[in-house]
Amino acid sequence: MTESSNARQRWRGRLVPGLWWAAAGAATAWRVAALAADQRADSVGESVGTLVLLLVFGLLVARALPFTGRWVAPAVLSLLAAARPLWEAWDGGVPGPLPVVAVLAGWLWGGRRGGVLIGLGAVCQPALLLFGALLWLTGRRGAARAAGAAFLVGGALSLAAGAGAPWAFDPDDLAAEALANQSLHGALLRLGAHGPAEVALLLPLAGAVCVLALRRAARFARDDQPLLAAAVLGCAGLAVTPAPWAFGQLWLVAALAGRVGRRTADRPVWPVLLVLALVLDGGALVPKLAWLAPVGENVPLLAALAAACLVRFLPRTSPRWERPVRAGEAGRPNLLLELLLIRVGYFCYSWVRSQARGDRAAAEAHGHQILGLERALRADVEHGLNHAVAGVGWLADAMDFAYATFHFAVPLTILGWLLVRHPAAYRAGRRALAFTTLLGLVGFWLYPLAPPRLMPGLGYLDTANGVQDLDDPRYGHLTGITNPYAAMPSLHVGWSLWCAVMLWRHAPYRWLRVAGFAYPLLTTVVIMATANHYLLDAVGGVLVVAGGLAASGLGGRVVRRRHALQVGAEPAVVGGAPAAPAGPDRPWHAGREPAPGEPTGESRDPAPHPAADRSRDPDRDGAKFVP
Repeated sequence: MTESSNARQRWRGRLVPGLWWAAAGAATAWRVAALAADQRADSVGESVGTLVLLLVFGLLVARALPFTGRWVAPAVLSLLAAARPLWEAWDGGVPGPLPVVAVLAGWLWGGRRGGVLIGLGAVCQPALLLFGALLWLTGRRGAARAAGAAFLVGGALSLAAGAGAPWAFDPDDLAAEALANQSLHGALLRLGAHGPAEVALLLPLAGAVCVLALRRAARFARDDQPLLAAAVLGCAGLAVTPAPWAFGQLWLVAALAGRVGRRTADRPVWPVLLVLALVLDGGALVPKLAWLAPVGENVPLLAALAAACLVRFLPRTSPRWERPVRAGEAGRPNLLLELLLIRVGYFCYSWVRSQARGDRAAAEAHGHQILGLERALRADVEHGLNHAVAGVGWLADAMDFAYATFHFAVPLTILGWLLVRHPAAYRAGRRALAFTTLLGLVGFWLYPLAPPRLMPGLGYLDTANGVQDLDDPRYGHLTGITNPYAAMPSLHVGWSLWCAVMLWRHAPYRWLRVAGFAYPLLTTVVIMATANHYLLDAVGGVLVVAGGLAASGLGGRVVRRRHALQVGAEPAVVGGAPAAPAGPDRPWHAGREPAPGEPTGESRDPAPHPAADRSRDPDRDGAKFVP
């Protein structure tokens, strides 16, 4: 049994990194192919150089992250390949990611040579001179002087070559375009601030961000978190740089080094937020409401400001750094993470539903199939019910309101109630709802179906939008629905039945548990009365809920078994602290599993980062440290 378990672990240890490398290669190949189609022949060399620099940056970050495993490097490269700002704002020219790579390498390298790299990187992007101040604050005075000298020499050479001063920006480049210019200046321009008033707001904001970020970065550097210190200060540089700097958002990738939260349920929030900010458009993360539009336009900037000034990253001295509190299935999930997942899940659902389009002829043919089957079963009740309701104005309006509103409001209310009162049931319910929706999307792909109101010549009445000209090719757009043929199965019925099942399982009162099943029955009447679905669509909704509940139960058993194995594998706790550490005692490592016989944990004693421990190395550069 032990040999079988070890064999499975070895197989998994090879499979997971292999899948990550495959994903990184596929994503990069896709991006490069799309880029090559738009590039001129004379810019190929610049593009290749930029790709190499991105690869170097990804490997630097993967090596410095406080995670072990062969999957770390390909996961970071996959994120770089998927990051929208790096590719959609691509110009392939100088400096590209060169300043970020030079400064990060110089900071992690240390010494005067590292200071020279930092100074040269600041020639291309002056905001990175903040790293010279960080060198000084952490006692590395010689490296700080080397950075300043390299910056002055590089700036002088730039002026001599006619390239202009590094601190001068072309006013034409100070664009407010959201994707490229994720800075305080760009955000103020997008909000409508201009002229002296905008400058009066920008200067104190930028100064406060720099001061706070420097204090935080110095603290993390002394705490043996050099990559996090670099990310904090780099994010501040991104925020205060007035010109568009798409590659400055690379610092958000480095910010993955920070650990946030004392519970296992809280740990994924920060990395998930960073990944979503880099990969998705702001509109996917924020509802399409006018007052939330500024948030959607500035998601990367807000993430950078949070990393630089706000997020409370755990120090390495915290007992929760390696061993967060495990609440298990009964613990309450993180609310922010749940809201993010719900919003992104709905965005993905809407996108997939809009892509699952069938042609009109096939959808109408499937409609005739459904009606023929219902006539054979003597269950074709939609036409009579539709005309009866359409003849009563207030009733038709009420059902249209219920169709448009309850579909989202009631499931969200049930999810919120479960989250607050029944956290363990919330996880199972959320899982069941996700599987139900996934099965529904499969149905939309496999069986496009024209709803009754879009079936020509059958006399159904669209109670919400009135009479439509079905001979007009644009008639589907009149309803404002992204995919008018997503009718089988009815997720209105499916989601309402899910709500009834959740009430039946967890409601405190018998009458409420029984009354909950009135909701899916009422929904079935509404979808037919408004001519949006057939009766068999409702049957399809019941089937996908049954499948979702079954898949959720299976997934729950897998999660509980894995949790039990993890708990059994944890080291014993003596005196409130683990008997042995769970991993390397510092973040600078090669991103790999220790070889057999290699000492791990406290038995490893690698040399600390130059900025990590001033008591052991108070003056690496020969300058006296002043506390």
